[in-house]
Amino acid sequence: MTVAWAALIISQLEFYWDVHLRPRLDGLTDEEYLWEPVADCWSLRPDGQGGFTQDTAWPQPEPAPVTTIAWRMAHIATDCFTHPIAVRVFPDLAREETLPGTARDAIAFIDDRYQRWHETIVKLDEQEVEVPLGEAGGPFGAEPVGGLILHINREVMHHGGEIGALRDLYRASFAS
Repeated sequence: MTVAWAALIISQLEFYWDVHLRPRLDGLTDEEYLWEPVADCWSLRPDGQGGFTQDTAWPQPEPAPVTTIAWRMAHIATDCFTHPIAVRVFPDLAREETLPGTARDAIAFIDDRYQRWHETIVKLDEQEVEVPLGEAGGPFGAEPVGGLILHINREVMHHGGEIGALRDLYRASFAS
């Protein structure tokens, strides 16, 4: 039996995006987007120049801080869909990153990054998914392109689930 791995790993993200994550973003308000459920959350903050910056530290503190929906959406859009290795493998993914400060802009931002990522990977055939990342992959150079796609799928699903949980907590905390 021949398995069409490229189609399977791409459809995995398509299904998750279309059925689970993207519908959960509908109706997101600015208050919910930037809601900090506990003290010392990581979020997006005004940068003093009309834009926003994402809280971060390297190495990450232990335990890692709780993050806002805004932080998670920016993380998916910038660190997943335009992952540094992905940009080296697919240079057309490189974009100037202006982080959005409103829920509406964040949804448009993440939609745009998903569309660009999806348009890039959906063109790959079975052989292209099996090609090693090579020099662009750094320490993961021997891994196939499909491994990178699976990694990004996993990250999007993980952080998307956290967005869903934060939306549930917000709704339960502020329901009238």
